[in-house]
Amino acid sequence: MATSSSLVFKVHRREPELIIPAKSTPHECKLLSDIDDQEGFRFQIPVIQFYQYNPSMQGKDPVRVIREALAQALVFYYPFAGRLREGPQRKLMVDCNGEGLMFIEADTDVTLEQFGDPLQPPFPCLEELLYDVPGSAGVLDCPLILIQVTRLRCGGFIFALRHNHTMSDASGLTQFISAVGEMARGWLTPSILPVWERHLLFARDPPRITCKHHQYDEVEGTIFPDGELVSRSFFFGSTEVSVLRKLMPQHLHDKCSTFELLTACIWRCRTIAFQTNPEEEVRIICVVNARSKFNPPLPLGYYGNAIAHAVAVTQAGKLCQNPLEYSVELVKQAKNVVTEEYMKSLADLLVIKDRPQLSLARTYLVSDVRRAWFGDVDFGWGKAMYGGPAKLVIASCLIPCKNNKGETGVVMTITLPAQSTEIFEKELDHMLKGKTIGASERKSTLISSSL
Repeated sequence: MATSSSLVFKVHRREPELIIPAKSTPHECKLLSDIDDQEGFRFQIPVIQFYQYNPSMQGKDPVRVIREALAQALVFYYPFAGRLREGPQRKLMVDCNGEGLMFIEADTDVTLEQFGDPLQPPFPCLEELLYDVPGSAGVLDCPLILIQVTRLRCGGFIFALRHNHTMSDASGLTQFISAVGEMARGWLTPSILPVWERHLLFARDPPRITCKHHQYDEVEGTIFPDGELVSRSFFFGSTEVSVLRKLMPQHLHDKCSTFELLTACIWRCRTIAFQTNPEEEVRIICVVNARSKFNPPLPLGYYGNAIAHAVAVTQAGKLCQNPLEYSVELVKQAKNVVTEEYMKSLADLLVIKDRPQLSLARTYLVSDVRRAWFGDVDFGWGKAMYGGPAKLVIASCLIPCKNNKGETGVVMTITLPAQSTEIFEKELDHMLKGKTIGASERKSTLISSSL
């Protein structure tokens, strides 16, 4: 049987079509927030969900069910059927013209089992499962969402999606897909009604920067050392998390989250593997969902971008030579800077400084998509076997997953230079055995890996 890493297949696709709302919707122009239309969000994000065969849905076609549900959901989420335009100062707005989102019906002669166990990125032949329709991937005047539903030989199917990040973050996107699932299961109205209200994250008048936003510092250097890049996924179950937690001192043992623990661990191992100069500054960016940081919180149903990129900075030598608790504390500090005032200051900075790009040189970027709940979306066939990022990119992601033993845990993705993988894996293996590598042992590892 083919495994995920060796699986090669072709997909038969029908011509792309546009799905428009099932009923007439308002034709209007809606401004995006100043958090939405920042330069760093002007790109497309791919998501993928795998569904197994369900005998209770015998005779039901997932393509037809989802196509009809999309049209019904777009009645409520009609901005997704529109197109982005630019106004003065490149301000983004949605022309709610009802042109529709793009949809592709497809079939392939492989089974869900052939994608491997557990299901985790990187996935084979992704370009077949999420076809890049020529001319569809731009930010302006293009469909805001592209969806491909591919039937599998086993009766399961794959739901793959690409969406314009300026319209929503992971939580907002899941809210929309969940509404599609509810429509597919016979609901007449989504359980959570969409809330636009993008003015809540507009810059103030006059704008004023009141917080430090190190994600926009001018930083020299590169994201990765030179060389071929390799994308990997690592599974952390309760056993692995418990081992890492035992490395924490008493005051942190029960007061650091799984995100903080795993992120700190991978950041430390990654920096060691890069053989970074001890005096060099290294940074971590944690993507933080700020919905609950507001008082009152942003309205339930708000599906715009409400995330911040929080930064911690240290020297490589301090990160690598100190115990794990040092990097855990840095991750905690980064997350804790995000407040309501921080978000308002961020919106103001983006306007004052004309949407600067994120500084990613010498930086490790991490996003926790576990609470985006992609895998919980149910179109009638049950929850997804996997739901989350479709491919590995610069950022690491924490994704909920079950391993081949049925154990629930977290998959953490990472992209590394090929020459750094051996050092990274050895460092991580030692940490998962409750140890850290001493300076002399690490030196011998570096020497052997360079031979």
